[in-house]
Amino acid sequence: MIEAPARSKASDGETGPGALEKLRDFSEALRRGETQAALEAARDACLAEPNRAEAHYAFGQAWMAKGKPERAEQAFAIAAKLRPGFADALVNLGLARYAQGAVEDAKRCMVHALRAQPGHPAATSNLAALSRLTGGYEAAETLLRDALARNPHDAGARLNLVAERLQEEKPADALALLDEVEPPADDLPAARHWHLQRALALIALGRPDKARTALAEFDALGPAPADLKPMRLWRDVLLALAENRRADARAAADAMEAALDQMGASAVLEHKIMARYDLAKFFSREGMNDRAFEQWREGHALLRKIQHFSREAAKAYDDAAIATFTRERFAQGPRAKNGDPAPVFIVGMPRSGTTLAEQILAAHPQVHGAGERSALGRLAWRLGAGDTPDAIARIAALDPATLIAEAEAYLGELHALAPDKTRIVDKMPGNYAHVWLIALLFPKAKIIHCTRDPRDIGLSIFTFRFHGEHGYAHDLADLGWTIGEQDRLMRHWKQTLPLPVLTLRLDDWVKDFDATLTRVLAFVDLPPDAACARFYEADSPVRTVSRAQVRQPVNARGLGRWRSYAQGLAALIEELERAGALEGWRERNEAPMTAT
Repeated sequence: MIEAPARSKASDGETGPGALEKLRDFSEALRRGETQAALEAARDACLAEPNRAEAHYAFGQAWMAKGKPERAEQAFAIAAKLRPGFADALVNLGLARYAQGAVEDAKRCMVHALRAQPGHPAATSNLAALSRLTGGYEAAETLLRDALARNPHDAGARLNLVAERLQEEKPADALALLDEVEPPADDLPAARHWHLQRALALIALGRPDKARTALAEFDALGPAPADLKPMRLWRDVLLALAENRRADARAAADAMEAALDQMGASAVLEHKIMARYDLAKFFSREGMNDRAFEQWREGHALLRKIQHFSREAAKAYDDAAIATFTRERFAQGPRAKNGDPAPVFIVGMPRSGTTLAEQILAAHPQVHGAGERSALGRLAWRLGAGDTPDAIARIAALDPATLIAEAEAYLGELHALAPDKTRIVDKMPGNYAHVWLIALLFPKAKIIHCTRDPRDIGLSIFTFRFHGEHGYAHDLADLGWTIGEQDRLMRHWKQTLPLPVLTLRLDDWVKDFDATLTRVLAFVDLPPDAACARFYEADSPVRTVSRAQVRQPVNARGLGRWRSYAQGLAALIEELERAGALEGWRERNEAPMTAT
């Protein structure tokens, strides 16, 4: 149990004369970084005046500063209960839940804070950041743009938008956002992030002198706090690389690695995660594979705390779908009757070439690339009231009229994205788990299944920080099992679905781009168009980690990369062997591993 502050005799509304003084002591101690003194002062304020919401709010802040979010959570909850509509308490309650891995709970707390105080800056920025982490890019963008429209000096909203632009590799846009207004003079943490992000944008734009000025402005604000020191050192790494000072880059990377363990329990979890992935990227590029792999492991260990995975639950859902939606069920059972050929679904594991396939198709003048839409997954959840085997049974029991109505509503939203296009591509990779629903609702849809050497898929997933739910990715054995499960499902559905499914290997594009393009366009009933071969010239938004690869012509650089990390990938490869997922991917002289 979380220990709550004891109640004094003045707990029934009487005023404790020392509460305000203790709260002032708390603020001073926290400002000086004396977390134990701050905790004791806040505790004494709670004892002096148990019904004062501010006292419990301070107690929560002190526990957060001590790196104890579970204790902070109760204090913030008491503060919110004592003063209904206390938006700051709700925001911090959300942050405490996030620090414990409960991202959806954290989002709900931000929503409650915004209901209590519409436009609350911290609630808006945090909800946007949390939405982005869970794949809600459009919702995050809208929140932040609205916040800046209300107040251009909202530093939190602006910095979140800057982070988004940097993530999209649009440093000029990020810099423009930062240069529109002055850095906040009354918010030291925000000012520090401001200079760090400005330096990052300037390095990406090839302006090292200006980047050094931004870092000097950061340093002028005082010594880098422990929770920001790795971020500060990462800029030193990038600056040294930009100026071809390899030895300096390695020294900064070594210092950053040492600083990672000193970030402290109160550091923002996402900052800890991204620092690990940034450092791993550097070690990998420098050929220090063992050090890179260790940083990826540490990053996934942090993510595992907030994203959970159950093989049993995933397999139960898949098995129920296979058992229910048989070839006979599709032939004899109810299905929607529309003849709309517009939907094209690109499915497969992440990093299997789904973004490349979409970008090539989207370059065609008759095609709209809709990106990774979560609409089908949300529909499956809503129709089944969950994602258990019982959900499959509920969907299978739907009558024809319901299926027709749901299909029409879905298609209406789809066509609204691009009314003038004859094909609309949804490239959510995870829709492989719902291809049976595609067959139920869209009789004329086309499905393209992207594949790649499963070992390269596994390595690539392991080396990127994906947004959205990817709980399977944080343990190499679970990752191998999931890739094998996807392979099992798609082998089954290709034999069962009443829809055409095209298997598209990533290396097909490398071996013979023109022939592969001809095959893909014929599959979706489109005429040839020269623009498809110049897909990398398009400026269409790409939200996935493949954004850099699809801005250049097709190449073989990522094929076979797993060999350099084979030893670290042993657990993944063993699961792939067990699932039979490596059939057709081994070279002639490559012997299978023996599972123990």
